[in-house]
Amino acid sequence: MEFASYLAGERWSDHPACTQGTLALLARLVNDRTTDSGRARLTPLIPSVIGLKSDDPLLDVLLAVRAAHDALPVAAEERQRSQAVALLVAVDVLEEHGGVLAAEALESARTALRTVPAADAWATGFITQMGPARRAGMSVRQCRDVVIGAVHGISQACVGDADDRLGALLTAAVSITERFVRAEQAPADVPARADAHLETDAHLAS
Repeated sequence: MEFASYLAGERWSDHPACTQGTLALLARLVNDRTTDSGRARLTPLIPSVIGLKSDDPLLDVLLAVRAAHDALPVAAEERQRSQAVALLVAVDVLEEHGGVLAAEALESARTALRTVPAADAWATGFITQMGPARRAGMSVRQCRDVVIGAVHGISQACVGDADDRLGALLTAAVSITERFVRAEQAPADVPARADAHLETDAHLAS
């Protein structure tokens, strides 16, 4: 993120204004939790984060869902539970939104929960006990807490490819943010065309 601030012509900082806050947080975390050899593979992503800005809190939810999706299958049980709670809350939020990206994130959340039935059951019981609070939505701070937990969960997991997983998460997050920002900037009078571009991107990404 410091190199991104430099390339963007900003003051040298790892919190540049040129990048959406949750994406920048994820980039810092991945950088810090990746080994030296893995970190070198992140360099090509630096220019791609410049100019990716949005004030829409839905983007924070999308990024949190992607992070939790990647962490759930490998994280320790205790961390799985907190990530599962976050995904169940995100499902409620995403069900109230339309659009390709929200639909993709909704399916991603449900798919991730199916991989950890025990954590899903625990989280469902926990949210039931919480009652109406489950409808409170997700704040930006909560989304960023999910991202922090996800990156820590992946980096501490008993897997031999943590660097690859972290790099893949950051790459996916950049792609999600690019598509979200592009859709925001599309002319309002051609929503169908913009949606078609998103569907094409989703097909290419798969």
